[in-house]
Amino acid sequence: MTFILRQKSFSAEGREIIRTAKVRGDTLEIGRDPSSDVRLSDLAVALRHATLERVSPKTIGVSAEKGLRLELNGRSVQFGRFDVSQGADIRIASHLLRVMPSDPESDEVAIDVERVTEGEVELDKSDEKLFSLASVMPSKRAGAYVFTLAVLAFFLAWPIKTYYDRQQRPDQLPTMAATVAAAGQFHPDEMWSSGSLSQVHSGLQNNCTACHAKPFEAVRDESCVACHKSIHDHADPYRLARAEPDLDRWGRVRLAFQEAFNIPPGRCVECHTEHEGPMQMPATAQRFCSDCHADLNGKLPDTRLANAGDFGTSHPEFQPAVMTRWNGDRPVLQRVSLAAKPQEVSNLKFPHDMHLSKTNGVAQMARRLSRDHGFGQSLACKDCHDSDPSGARFQPVNMEEDCGMCHSLAFDVSGGTLRTLRHGEPQQVIADLRDMFRARAPSPPATLGGMSRRRPGDVMAVRNQRQFQFGSTAPGRADRAIRAVFSRGGACYDCHQVEAPASGMNYEIKPVAFPLRYMHKGWFDHKAHETETCESCHNAPASSSATDLLLPDLASCRTCHGGEASSKAVPSSCAMCHDYHFDTGTPSFLIRQKVRGKERDSVAGAEPRVASAPQRGGGGASR
Repeated sequence: MTFILRQKSFSAEGREIIRTAKVRGDTLEIGRDPSSDVRLSDLAVALRHATLERVSPKTIGVSAEKGLRLELNGRSVQFGRFDVSQGADIRIASHLLRVMPSDPESDEVAIDVERVTEGEVELDKSDEKLFSLASVMPSKRAGAYVFTLAVLAFFLAWPIKTYYDRQQRPDQLPTMAATVAAAGQFHPDEMWSSGSLSQVHSGLQNNCTACHAKPFEAVRDESCVACHKSIHDHADPYRLARAEPDLDRWGRVRLAFQEAFNIPPGRCVECHTEHEGPMQMPATAQRFCSDCHADLNGKLPDTRLANAGDFGTSHPEFQPAVMTRWNGDRPVLQRVSLAAKPQEVSNLKFPHDMHLSKTNGVAQMARRLSRDHGFGQSLACKDCHDSDPSGARFQPVNMEEDCGMCHSLAFDVSGGTLRTLRHGEPQQVIADLRDMFRARAPSPPATLGGMSRRRPGDVMAVRNQRQFQFGSTAPGRADRAIRAVFSRGGACYDCHQVEAPASGMNYEIKPVAFPLRYMHKGWFDHKAHETETCESCHNAPASSSATDLLLPDLASCRTCHGGEASSKAVPSSCAMCHDYHFDTGTPSFLIRQKVRGKERDSVAGAEPRVASAPQRGGGGASR
């Protein structure tokens, strides 16, 4: 059997609304419970108030729950029956269920359900209008038109008029002082703003035309470049267009709309979104990089860049700029993958393992000097490597300030004053030694301890040592002293590459240089890693040669860093290390070197220039 339920209700205008539903079965549950077949929303109705049931093909029975009653054809009963062919009216609280007469042979019974009230009176349409405000109020359509016109006038016409008033009367433009005073006042065109500017652009909050140069025109790159003058394009626009991924269907639709509204693609604001609130501009999402770089060689077969899509899963090995050889006094830098285990030719001799040992003689000297110089039980990286004021990078090592703390270059005492060899100036060292012997009596002077590389604590022993015996003449003694300085065990030999002359005493020291930045295509901030130890990234304790390149490789960084969506400790997008527009800091191949006593910065492939205001030291590593 099928019960056809027709729920009746009325709209505010009196229009009848009927919702129809079918319930199959021989019983029909009636009540306030949401699971009931007929749900009556009245607190006077029990959760399960009554049940309709087909007793025979011609008879339907209705029964109320125990303790409850209902009205059947005007009589209050707990149980009753009625003929299907005649139908019946069942009243439960404020609801009327009207069972329509039906053919006993049919399998369907129609029931109209409506809500009625006591003394309900049917009113015709004319009576309804007597008690309605419709006769004195405008129609809904007229009100909608009026409201639409008001919105257009207030939010569109008024801001446009204000804008053109300012543009067409330049002689009445306010002064800077008036502009500042009016900054807190309301401007009609502020109603078009979708939000506050970011922190970096907060100064333009009341200067919309700085970016929106023309009305009803999308922000152009020219407005951005007007302030950001040092920004350059990422690459040639033609190659950029070739490298972009193919557009899908939605991308083509979006491009068509942009062309229709004169919005050129590839604008700055597509990546650098504004009006997102007074906060820092968010870092560029990884997809803006990976869309092109994940399959770059597929779009640009001639590219020299390796594909990179995600730092944790798809990134090439680091390729730092390494000095692989020298061309005279100028180093030759070459980008080499760390997978190839490159060696750095800096012309310096320095064993990290010896200086960082905790058990050898260096450690014993560090303990002995700890009171005067603040050393610990052994030397540590911080004893020689000093960070710059920002903490992001390290300053070059300086011999006089860092190495000279332990390795003295004193060679004589004159009137209570120590005389020292000129570091980085071999010709001056030779001249000073010749002058000293020329001014001395034939008997040997106080021992030239500085000619052999003395250890800490030996500086004042210059007065007492007499371990060198030179020739009977001053030139002979001077030659012996010069050879001692530049030979094995001498003050210069054990740290520098010495160029011995074929004859005579014209010794030279090969120039020393280090790149100020190795990763010139990326950026690394040491301050962000200050909770880590130096040894966790740089395996200096195991390095016995200055040619070892102590840079962490890709696998080392991946122990903490993963891609943008990685679950590792530091999810890292491309923008964390790479700047889209420019190389932050020094130029790509800037080096710091010391050649024949002159400290200078130079760029590989260009003539070196003497540094006008050199930083600390020459011949030291930039870290």
